[in-house]
Amino acid sequence: MGLFNFFSNDVAMDLGTANTLIWMKNKGIVLNEPSIVAYNKSSKNIIAIGHDAKAMLGKTHKDIEIVRPLSDGAIANFEITEGMIRAFIRKISMSWQPARRMVVSVPSGLTEVEKRAVRDSCEHAGAKEVHLLAEPMASAIGVGLDVQDSLGNMIVDIGGGTTEIAVIALSGIVKDNSFRVAGDELTQAVFEYFKNDHNLLIGDRTAESIKCEVGSAVPLAEEIEIEVKGRDLLNSVPKMIQVSSVDIREALEKPIALIVREVLNLLEITPPELSADIYDRGIMLTGGGALLKGLDEKLRIETQLPVHVAEEPLLAVVRGAGKVLENLSEYSDVLIKSTRF
Repeated sequence: MGLFNFFSNDVAMDLGTANTLIWMKNKGIVLNEPSIVAYNKSSKNIIAIGHDAKAMLGKTHKDIEIVRPLSDGAIANFEITEGMIRAFIRKISMSWQPARRMVVSVPSGLTEVEKRAVRDSCEHAGAKEVHLLAEPMASAIGVGLDVQDSLGNMIVDIGGGTTEIAVIALSGIVKDNSFRVAGDELTQAVFEYFKNDHNLLIGDRTAESIKCEVGSAVPLAEEIEIEVKGRDLLNSVPKMIQVSSVDIREALEKPIALIVREVLNLLEITPPELSADIYDRGIMLTGGGALLKGLDEKLRIETQLPVHVAEEPLLAVVRGAGKVLENLSEYSDVLIKSTRF
């Protein structure tokens, strides 16, 4: 049995809309790459995944298509997702054995059909045993919160495709909300701002870079000026303009307001005893969206509660899934119960 365990690849996976992260038993995080696939349109063969596929964005010819096989946290392209999972596992595995046991984090708002699709994709990619774990629960475990305690914890996990808000106590999610306004919508807001206000067409990678570099939820101590290059929509030639972080903040205002509103809505329906715990302990921010400048301050102002940004918030979900994988019997109560069709 010891030899079999040595050669088998038990993995935990944060199968995200924007990024896929993999934790391997006894090794920790072994992969963190974009959930992007480049494939040949005629043969359907996968050409590149992750960073290699992202580097091809906007530069391919007619025979190659680049896709993100997950949309809003759910599988949009079953076949390509399966191929991507298989390729990622092959990339990290030194042995010929497929993943024997997998713990996969999923948005808490997925339908039973969408959960079934995740299970099937992992099983078709070679996994013998697949356990699903809700992302907010994984985040809470990943940042070191005691989810088995009776004290309530509130998690706001802002990923690429979904934002997950949950109040957790006694190994369960007491109240939660999973909605499809997250990092992708923030990037899209930047894209639309340049298109509508400046007649400038920029690429997705440029929009994401601007969001990360100068995007903010509150005024900055020193506002930043940047140069942005793209294509002029009026005369179809390359063009460069200057914008400030004030302009980008205005562009991001609507999706940020939607996230704040949903946090307030969940606080309204949280049971009073747990509300008292949250008043004392505050809100924990995780996911890539937690890195947006000033978002914690914005939530602190709007909720009048302490707001903490997790250390390395992008890694919280996969770390939590990894802890569950390494202690499956201890964390069996937090796993999503399987529903067979």
